[in-house]
Amino acid sequence: MYAIEVNDVTKIYKIHRGKPTTLKDRIILKNKNLTEEFVPLKNVSLKVEKGESVGIIGENGSGKSTLLKLISKIIYPDKGEIITRGKVSSLIELGAGFHPDFTGRENIYVNASIFGFTKREIDKKIDDIISFSELEEFIDTPVRTYSSGMYMRLAFSVAINIDPDILLIDEILAVGDEHFQRKCFNKLSEFKKRGVTIVIVSHDFGSIEKLCDKAVWIDKGIVKEEGTPRDVIRSYLDFSAEKDNRKDTNISVKVETNVAEDNIIGTGEVRITKVNLIDADGREKNIFRTGEEAILKISYKCNSDVGNDVVFGMAVYNNNGLNCFGTNTYLDNINIQNLKSEGEVMFRIKRLNLLDGEYFLDVSCHRINSELYDYKKSVLTFNMYSVIKEVGIFRLDHEWQIL
Repeated sequence: MYAIEVNDVTKIYKIHRGKPTTLKDRIILKNKNLTEEFVPLKNVSLKVEKGESVGIIGENGSGKSTLLKLISKIIYPDKGEIITRGKVSSLIELGAGFHPDFTGRENIYVNASIFGFTKREIDKKIDDIISFSELEEFIDTPVRTYSSGMYMRLAFSVAINIDPDILLIDEILAVGDEHFQRKCFNKLSEFKKRGVTIVIVSHDFGSIEKLCDKAVWIDKGIVKEEGTPRDVIRSYLDFSAEKDNRKDTNISVKVETNVAEDNIIGTGEVRITKVNLIDADGREKNIFRTGEEAILKISYKCNSDVGNDVVFGMAVYNNNGLNCFGTNTYLDNINIQNLKSEGEVMFRIKRLNLLDGEYFLDVSCHRINSELYDYKKSVLTFNMYSVIKEVGIFRLDHEWQIL
Protein backbone atom coordinates (compact mmCIF):
# COMPACT_ATOMS: atom_id res chain seq x y z
CA MET A 1 0.00 0.00 0.00
CA TYR A 2 1.41 3.38 -1.03
CA ALA A 3 1.13 6.31 1.37
CA ILE A 4 1.66 8.79 -1.49
CA GLU A 5 0.97 8.38 -5.21
CA VAL A 6 1.91 11.12 -7.66
CA ASN A 7 0.59 10.12 -11.07
CA ASP A 8 1.70 12.02 -14.19
CA VAL A 9 1.41 15.41 -12.47
CA THR A 10 1.97 18.72 -14.25
CA LYS A 11 1.73 22.15 -12.66
CA ILE A 12 1.47 25.34 -14.74
CA TYR A 13 1.77 28.92 -13.56
CA LYS A 14 0.73 31.90 -15.69
CA ILE A 15 3.13 34.84 -15.52
CA HIS A 16 1.76 38.24 -16.50
CA ARG A 17 4.50 40.34 -18.07
CA GLY A 18 2.67 43.63 -17.80
CA LYS A 19 -0.73 45.26 -17.85
CA PRO A 20 -1.66 48.28 -19.96
CA THR A 21 -2.32 51.28 -17.74
CA THR A 22 -2.87 54.03 -20.30
CA LEU A 23 -5.00 54.40 -23.42
CA LYS A 24 -1.81 54.43 -25.52
CA ASP A 25 -0.68 51.14 -23.95
CA ARG A 26 -4.08 49.58 -24.58
CA ILE A 27 -3.93 50.49 -28.28
CA ILE A 28 -0.31 49.38 -28.78
CA LEU A 29 -0.64 46.15 -26.76
CA LYS A 30 -4.20 45.32 -27.85
CA ASN A 31 -3.40 42.13 -29.76
CA LYS A 32 -0.26 41.14 -27.87
CA ASN A 33 -0.19 38.22 -25.48
CA LEU A 34 1.28 39.46 -22.21
CA THR A 35 0.91 36.13 -20.42
CA GLU A 36 3.57 33.41 -20.38
CA GLU A 37 3.43 29.92 -18.93
CA PHE A 38 5.95 28.57 -16.43
CA VAL A 39 5.92 24.79 -15.86
CA PRO A 40 7.74 23.91 -12.60
CA LEU A 41 6.67 20.24 -12.83
CA LYS A 42 6.03 18.24 -15.98
CA ASN A 43 4.56 14.72 -16.05
CA VAL A 44 6.05 13.76 -12.68
CA SER A 45 5.24 10.35 -11.22
CA LEU A 46 6.37 9.17 -7.79
CA LYS A 47 5.24 6.47 -5.38
CA VAL A 48 6.13 6.43 -1.69
CA GLU A 49 5.42 3.34 0.36
CA LYS A 50 3.92 3.52 3.83
CA GLY A 51 6.70 4.07 6.38
CA GLU A 52 9.27 4.98 3.71
CA SER A 53 11.52 8.03 4.04
CA VAL A 54 12.25 9.85 0.79
CA GLY A 55 14.68 12.71 0.21
CA ILE A 56 14.13 15.06 -2.73
CA ILE A 57 17.17 16.91 -4.06
CA GLY A 58 17.92 19.28 -6.91
CA GLU A 59 18.91 22.84 -7.70
CA ASN A 60 16.84 25.84 -6.65
CA GLY A 61 13.91 26.27 -9.02
CA SER A 62 13.85 22.61 -10.04
CA GLY A 63 10.33 22.03 -8.69
CA LYS A 64 11.04 20.34 -5.33
CA SER A 65 9.01 22.70 -3.16
CA THR A 66 6.20 22.79 -5.72
CA LEU A 67 5.93 19.00 -5.48
CA LEU A 68 5.66 19.16 -1.68
CA LYS A 69 2.96 21.84 -1.87
CA LEU A 70 1.02 19.67 -4.30
CA ILE A 71 1.26 16.63 -2.01
CA SER A 72 0.11 18.72 0.96
CA LYS A 73 -2.77 20.15 -1.15
CA ILE A 74 -1.69 23.75 -0.65
CA ILE A 75 -1.92 23.95 -4.44
CA TYR A 76 -3.44 21.57 -6.98
CA PRO A 77 -2.10 20.07 -10.22
CA ASP A 78 -3.24 21.18 -13.66
CA LYS A 79 -2.83 17.62 -14.90
CA GLY A 80 -2.61 14.23 -13.21
CA GLU A 81 -3.59 13.23 -9.68
CA ILE A 82 -2.07 12.96 -6.22
CA ILE A 83 -3.34 10.44 -3.68
CA THR A 84 -2.36 10.51 0.01
CA ARG A 85 -3.42 7.93 2.57
CA GLY A 86 -3.33 9.10 6.18
CA LYS A 87 -3.06 12.33 8.16
CA VAL A 88 -0.63 14.76 6.51
CA SER A 89 1.47 17.26 8.44
CA SER A 90 3.67 19.70 6.57
CA LEU A 91 6.52 22.06 7.35
CA ILE A 92 6.81 23.85 4.04
CA GLU A 93 6.84 27.56 4.77
CA LEU A 94 8.30 28.82 8.02
CA GLY A 95 5.53 30.01 10.31
CA ALA A 96 2.83 29.65 7.65
CA GLY A 97 -0.53 30.18 9.33
CA PHE A 98 0.95 32.10 12.27
CA HIS A 99 -0.61 35.47 13.08
CA PRO A 100 2.15 37.91 14.07
CA ASP A 101 0.03 39.63 16.73
CA PHE A 102 -1.06 36.37 18.39
CA THR A 103 1.07 34.85 21.14
CA GLY A 104 2.93 31.60 20.63
CA ARG A 105 0.27 29.78 22.69
CA GLU A 106 -2.58 31.25 20.63
CA ASN A 107 -0.82 30.35 17.40
CA ILE A 108 -0.45 26.74 18.55
CA TYR A 109 -4.25 26.51 18.73
CA VAL A 110 -4.69 28.21 15.35
CA ASN A 111 -2.00 26.13 13.63
CA ALA A 112 -3.11 22.81 15.10
CA SER A 113 -6.73 23.52 14.14
CA ILE A 114 -5.57 23.86 10.52
CA PHE A 115 -4.39 20.25 10.80
CA GLY A 116 -7.91 19.24 11.93
CA PHE A 117 -7.47 19.13 15.71
CA THR A 118 -10.22 20.16 18.09
CA LYS A 119 -9.58 22.45 21.06
CA ARG A 120 -9.93 19.52 23.44
CA GLU A 121 -7.31 17.53 21.52
CA ILE A 122 -4.95 20.52 21.48
CA ASP A 123 -5.44 21.02 25.23
CA LYS A 124 -4.06 17.51 25.80
CA LYS A 125 -0.97 18.12 23.70
CA ILE A 126 -0.12 21.77 24.32
CA ASP A 127 2.30 21.09 27.19
CA ASP A 128 4.25 18.64 25.00
CA ILE A 129 4.31 21.14 22.13
CA ILE A 130 5.64 23.97 24.33
CA SER A 131 8.17 21.70 26.02
CA PHE A 132 9.61 20.46 22.73
CA SER A 133 9.86 24.00 21.35
CA GLU A 134 11.82 25.12 24.46
CA LEU A 135 9.95 28.44 24.27
CA GLU A 136 8.33 28.40 27.71
CA GLU A 137 9.72 31.84 28.52
CA PHE A 138 8.29 33.42 25.36
CA ILE A 139 5.15 31.36 24.71
CA ASP A 140 2.80 34.13 25.86
CA THR A 141 4.44 36.92 23.84
CA PRO A 142 3.45 37.87 20.26
CA VAL A 143 5.27 35.82 17.62
CA ARG A 144 6.24 39.01 15.75
CA THR A 145 8.91 39.34 18.44
CA TYR A 146 10.30 35.85 17.65
CA SER A 147 13.47 35.21 15.70
CA SER A 148 13.30 32.96 12.62
CA GLY A 149 14.74 30.13 14.72
CA MET A 150 12.00 30.53 17.33
CA TYR A 151 9.37 30.51 14.56
CA MET A 152 10.82 27.25 13.28
CA ARG A 153 10.85 25.66 16.74
CA LEU A 154 7.19 26.46 17.28
CA ALA A 155 6.12 25.35 13.79
CA PHE A 156 8.07 22.08 14.02
CA SER A 157 6.77 21.36 17.51
CA VAL A 158 3.16 21.71 16.39
CA ALA A 159 3.68 19.62 13.26
CA ILE A 160 5.31 16.65 14.99
CA ASN A 161 2.98 16.56 17.98
CA ILE A 162 -0.17 15.93 15.96
CA ASP A 163 1.01 12.33 15.33
CA PRO A 164 1.00 12.46 11.52
CA ASP A 165 0.96 9.48 9.18
CA ILE A 166 2.80 11.53 6.54
CA LEU A 167 5.30 14.29 7.35
CA LEU A 168 6.44 16.72 4.65
CA ILE A 169 9.47 18.93 5.35
CA ASP A 170 10.94 21.60 3.09
CA GLU A 171 14.47 22.59 4.17
CA ILE A 172 13.44 24.64 7.18
CA LEU A 173 15.35 22.44 9.64
CA ALA A 174 18.45 24.38 8.65
CA VAL A 175 17.08 27.45 10.46
CA GLY A 176 17.54 26.29 14.05
CA ASP A 177 20.68 26.20 16.15
CA GLU A 178 22.85 23.08 16.28
CA HIS A 179 21.21 21.75 19.45
CA PHE A 180 17.70 22.04 18.05
CA GLN A 181 18.73 20.61 14.67
CA ARG A 182 20.02 17.49 16.44
CA LYS A 183 16.82 17.33 18.48
CA CYS A 184 14.72 17.53 15.29
CA PHE A 185 16.83 14.89 13.56
CA ASN A 186 16.44 12.53 16.53
CA LYS A 187 12.67 13.08 16.44
CA LEU A 188 12.58 12.30 12.71
CA SER A 189 14.57 9.10 13.36
CA GLU A 190 12.01 8.19 16.02
CA PHE A 191 9.18 8.82 13.53
CA LYS A 192 10.92 6.62 10.99
CA LYS A 193 11.09 3.75 13.49
CA ARG A 194 7.38 4.21 14.21
CA GLY A 195 6.53 3.85 10.53
CA VAL A 196 5.68 7.47 9.72
CA THR A 197 6.11 8.28 6.03
CA ILE A 198 8.58 11.16 5.60
CA VAL A 199 9.28 13.25 2.50
CA ILE A 200 12.02 15.83 2.97
CA VAL A 201 13.43 18.43 0.58
CA SER A 202 16.98 19.33 1.58
CA HIS A 203 20.47 20.29 0.44
CA ASP A 204 21.84 18.50 3.51
CA PHE A 205 22.96 15.34 1.73
CA GLY A 206 24.48 13.83 4.88
CA SER A 207 21.12 13.87 6.66
CA ILE A 208 19.35 12.47 3.60
CA GLU A 209 21.79 9.55 3.49
CA LYS A 210 21.28 8.85 7.21
CA LEU A 211 17.52 9.30 7.33
CA CYS A 212 16.12 8.33 3.93
CA ASP A 213 15.51 4.96 2.28
CA LYS A 214 15.27 6.52 -1.17
CA ALA A 215 16.28 9.74 -2.91
CA VAL A 216 14.70 11.48 -5.89
CA TRP A 217 16.57 14.01 -8.00
CA ILE A 218 14.35 16.56 -9.73
CA ASP A 219 15.84 18.72 -12.47
CA LYS A 220 13.91 21.38 -14.38
CA GLY A 221 10.56 19.92 -13.40
CA ILE A 222 11.20 16.26 -14.24
CA VAL A 223 12.44 13.29 -12.23
CA LYS A 224 16.01 12.83 -13.39
CA GLU A 225 16.91 9.88 -11.16
CA GLU A 226 15.42 7.78 -8.37
CA GLY A 227 17.26 5.22 -6.24
CA THR A 228 19.38 4.79 -3.12
CA PRO A 229 20.41 8.10 -1.50
CA ARG A 230 24.11 7.45 -2.07
CA ASP A 231 23.77 6.70 -5.77
CA VAL A 232 21.37 9.57 -6.51
CA ILE A 233 23.37 12.12 -4.52
CA ARG A 234 26.58 11.08 -6.27
CA SER A 235 24.91 11.47 -9.67
CA TYR A 236 23.65 14.92 -8.71
CA LEU A 237 27.04 16.03 -7.39
CA ASP A 238 28.80 14.73 -10.52
CA PHE A 239 26.32 16.70 -12.62
CA SER A 240 26.83 19.84 -10.51
CA ALA A 241 30.61 19.50 -10.63
CA GLU A 242 30.50 19.27 -14.42
CA LYS A 243 28.41 22.44 -14.57
CA ASP A 244 30.85 24.12 -12.22
CA ASN A 245 33.74 23.16 -14.48
CA ARG A 246 31.91 24.74 -17.41
CA LYS A 247 31.43 27.90 -15.29
CA ASP A 248 27.71 27.56 -15.81
CA THR A 249 26.62 26.59 -12.33
CA ASN A 250 23.50 27.56 -10.39
CA ILE A 251 24.11 25.70 -7.15
CA SER A 252 22.19 27.00 -4.18
CA VAL A 253 24.73 26.98 -1.36
CA LYS A 254 27.21 29.81 -0.96
CA VAL A 255 30.69 29.84 -2.48
CA GLU A 256 31.33 33.47 -1.56
CA THR A 257 30.10 35.70 1.20
CA ASN A 258 30.27 39.47 1.29
CA VAL A 259 29.93 40.46 4.92
CA ALA A 260 27.80 43.44 5.96
CA GLU A 261 29.53 46.34 7.70
CA ASP A 262 27.46 45.94 10.86
CA ASN A 263 27.86 42.16 11.07
CA ILE A 264 30.90 42.21 13.35
CA ILE A 265 31.53 40.19 16.50
CA GLY A 266 34.54 41.84 18.14
CA THR A 267 36.26 45.22 18.19
CA GLY A 268 36.19 45.66 14.39
CA GLU A 269 39.77 46.97 14.32
CA VAL A 270 40.36 44.34 11.65
CA ARG A 271 37.25 43.37 9.71
CA ILE A 272 36.62 40.29 7.56
CA THR A 273 34.90 41.63 4.44
CA LYS A 274 34.61 38.58 2.19
CA VAL A 275 35.21 34.83 2.30
CA ASN A 276 35.28 32.37 -0.58
CA LEU A 277 36.46 28.90 -1.56
CA ILE A 278 38.36 28.27 -4.77
CA ASP A 279 39.99 25.26 -6.39
CA ALA A 280 43.56 24.87 -7.64
CA ASP A 281 42.64 26.67 -10.87
CA GLY A 282 41.18 29.67 -9.05
CA ARG A 283 37.52 28.81 -9.72
CA GLU A 284 34.96 29.44 -7.00
CA LYS A 285 33.39 26.16 -5.90
CA ASN A 286 31.19 24.67 -3.20
CA ILE A 287 31.47 21.00 -4.20
CA PHE A 288 34.78 19.19 -3.86
CA ARG A 289 35.89 15.62 -4.39
CA THR A 290 37.77 14.00 -1.53
CA GLY A 291 41.49 14.60 -2.03
CA GLU A 292 41.12 17.75 -4.15
CA GLU A 293 43.09 20.90 -3.45
CA ALA A 294 41.05 23.75 -1.98
CA ILE A 295 41.92 27.34 -1.07
CA LEU A 296 40.09 29.41 1.53
CA LYS A 297 40.44 33.12 0.71
CA ILE A 298 39.72 35.64 3.47
CA SER A 299 39.54 39.32 2.51
CA TYR A 300 40.17 41.82 5.31
CA LYS A 301 40.17 45.54 6.02
CA CYS A 302 42.16 47.28 8.77
CA ASN A 303 40.40 50.08 10.60
CA SER A 304 43.37 50.76 12.90
CA ASP A 305 47.04 49.88 13.19
CA VAL A 306 47.29 46.56 15.06
CA GLY A 307 50.96 45.96 14.27
CA ASN A 308 51.87 42.29 14.54
CA ASP A 309 49.19 41.51 17.14
CA VAL A 310 46.90 39.73 14.71
CA VAL A 311 45.91 36.10 14.15
CA PHE A 312 43.68 34.67 11.40
CA GLY A 313 41.90 31.38 12.07
CA MET A 314 39.53 28.89 10.47
CA ALA A 315 37.48 25.87 11.52
CA VAL A 316 35.43 23.24 9.66
CA TYR A 317 32.26 21.74 11.17
CA ASN A 318 30.00 18.99 9.86
CA ASN A 319 26.21 19.23 9.84
CA ASN A 320 26.02 17.72 13.35
CA GLY A 321 28.12 20.54 14.77
CA LEU A 322 31.26 18.41 15.18
CA ASN A 323 34.51 20.36 14.85
CA CYS A 324 36.36 18.42 12.14
CA PHE A 325 39.44 20.66 12.00
CA GLY A 326 40.62 24.06 13.11
CA THR A 327 43.83 26.03 13.14
CA ASN A 328 45.17 29.57 12.97
CA THR A 329 48.27 31.47 11.91
CA TYR A 330 49.63 31.61 15.49
CA LEU A 331 49.42 27.82 15.96
CA ASP A 332 51.13 27.37 12.59
CA ASN A 333 53.93 29.79 13.57
CA ILE A 334 53.02 32.35 10.90
CA ASN A 335 54.25 35.75 12.07
CA ILE A 336 52.11 38.51 10.53
CA GLN A 337 53.84 41.89 10.28
CA ASN A 338 52.04 45.15 9.53
CA LEU A 339 48.88 44.29 7.63
CA LYS A 340 47.96 46.40 4.63
CA SER A 341 44.92 48.62 4.90
CA GLU A 342 43.12 46.00 2.78
CA GLY A 343 44.27 42.58 1.64
CA GLU A 344 43.72 38.82 1.51
CA VAL A 345 44.78 35.81 3.54
CA MET A 346 45.04 32.50 1.67
CA PHE A 347 44.70 29.15 3.45
CA ARG A 348 45.71 26.38 1.04
CA ILE A 349 44.56 22.80 1.71
CA LYS A 350 46.69 20.53 -0.43
CA ARG A 351 44.41 17.52 0.02
CA LEU A 352 40.87 18.08 1.29
CA ASN A 353 40.33 14.63 2.79
CA LEU A 354 36.83 15.11 4.19
CA LEU A 355 34.33 12.42 3.21
CA ASP A 356 30.76 12.71 1.88
CA GLY A 357 28.59 15.32 3.54
CA GLU A 358 27.80 18.96 4.10
CA TYR A 359 30.30 21.14 5.97
CA PHE A 360 30.44 24.67 7.37
CA LEU A 361 33.34 27.11 7.68
CA ASP A 362 34.00 29.53 10.53
CA VAL A 363 36.67 32.22 10.11
CA SER A 364 38.08 34.64 12.64
CA CYS A 365 40.60 37.39 13.26
CA HIS A 366 41.84 38.19 16.77
CA ARG A 367 44.70 39.33 18.96
CA ILE A 368 47.31 36.85 20.15
CA ASN A 369 45.56 36.89 23.55
CA SER A 370 42.34 35.75 21.74
CA GLU A 371 40.48 39.07 21.98
CA LEU A 372 38.32 39.12 18.86
CA TYR A 373 38.61 41.64 16.06
CA ASP A 374 35.97 39.85 13.96
CA TYR A 375 34.35 36.40 13.82
CA LYS A 376 32.11 34.84 11.15
CA LYS A 377 30.22 31.68 12.09
CA SER A 378 29.10 29.26 9.35
CA VAL A 379 30.08 31.90 6.79
CA LEU A 380 30.37 29.29 4.01
CA THR A 381 28.71 25.98 3.24
CA PHE A 382 30.29 23.36 1.01
CA ASN A 383 29.71 19.72 0.08
CA MET A 384 32.13 16.84 -0.25
CA TYR A 385 31.80 13.58 -2.13
CA SER A 386 34.09 10.63 -2.54
CA VAL A 387 34.38 8.17 -5.40
CA ILE A 388 35.33 5.50 -2.83
CA LYS A 389 32.64 4.19 -0.48
CA GLU A 390 34.49 4.88 2.77
CA VAL A 391 32.63 5.95 5.88
CA GLY A 392 33.26 8.54 8.56
CA ILE A 393 34.21 12.20 8.41
CA PHE A 394 37.68 12.30 6.89
CA ARG A 395 39.95 10.01 4.90
CA LEU A 396 43.23 8.73 6.29
CA ASP A 397 46.00 8.11 3.77
CA HIS A 398 46.57 4.40 4.24
CA GLU A 399 47.62 1.09 2.75
CA TRP A 400 46.95 -2.58 3.58
CA GLN A 401 49.51 -5.30 3.95
CA ILE A 402 48.65 -8.98 4.06
CA LEU A 403 51.53 -10.97 5.57
